[in-house]
Amino acid sequence: MVIQQINNEIYRQYGDRWYTAQDDPVALLRAESKLKTPWVLEQIRENKGTNILDVGCGGGLLTNALGLEGLNVTGVDISPECLDVARQHDLTRNITYLVANAYQLPFLEDQFDVVTAMDFLEHVERPDLIIEEIARVLKQNGVLLFHTINRNLITWFIVLKLLPFLVKNTPSNMHLYRLFITPKELTHYCTSAEMQVQKMIGIRPVFSSTPLRSYFTGIFSDKMRFKTIKSLIFSYMGSARKNSNALRSDQ
Repeated sequence: MVIQQINNEIYRQYGDRWYTAQDDPVALLRAESKLKTPWVLEQIRENKGTNILDVGCGGGLLTNALGLEGLNVTGVDISPECLDVARQHDLTRNITYLVANAYQLPFLEDQFDVVTAMDFLEHVERPDLIIEEIARVLKQNGVLLFHTINRNLITWFIVLKLLPFLVKNTPSNMHLYRLFITPKELTHYCTSAEMQVQKMIGIRPVFSSTPLRSYFTGIFSDKMRFKTIKSLIFSYMGSARKNSNALRSDQ
C-alpha cells in the first residue's frame, strides 16, 4: 500500500504571496495569525520570556511580529526560499533566520525561554521527536507554545473536503488526515518529553466576518476573522512547560 506524503514543497513556492495572496489557504493562515499572534505574545509576557525560537517559521508571519515587540527572536525552517521571504519582511532587521531541520535543531541545550511551533506539528511524520528536540533546547521552566489541528470526522470534512472546495488554489496533500494530532496525543508527547501541558484553547472561523461571495469565488479578504472557543474539536493552541530539575527528580 502506498502511503500518501505531505506536500510541504508548496510553501517554497509562495514567495511574497505569504503576505499578499487572497486566493490561497495562506490567506486563511494570515487571518488566523491576527488571533494567534496576540495570544502568543500574551503567553510570552506571562512567562517573562525574551529569548524566543520559532520552529517551522515559514515566511515569518509570527516571527516578524514577535521581532517588532523587541524580543530576541530566532526563526528556523527547512526551506531557504521561505526564509528569504521572512527576511525581506523583517522590519527590525534584527531577527536571526536559519535553515534547520526541526528534528536536529542547531542549538545548545537549555537555550530558549519560549519555543513556538504554530501550524507546524501536523506537517511532520514524527511530532513526538520534534517535541523532544524542542524540550532539549528549552530552558528549565521554559514554555512551548503550539497550534495544530485535531483529528476527527469534523476536521476530515472541513480541512480535507470543504477547504479545497472553498479556497481557490488549495494544493493537493497540503494536509493529511493521518498527521492530524488529537489533544490527548499531544499531551502524551509533551509528557514523554518531560513537559507538562498548561492550557489548551480552541479556534474557529467567524464565518460572518467575510463577504458571502468569498465562499463562492474562493477569494478571501483581509476581513476574515477567527475566534477562540472552549472546544478543541477543530484546531487548538496551547502551552506546555518544561519540568524543573526538582520536578523531574520526583518522577
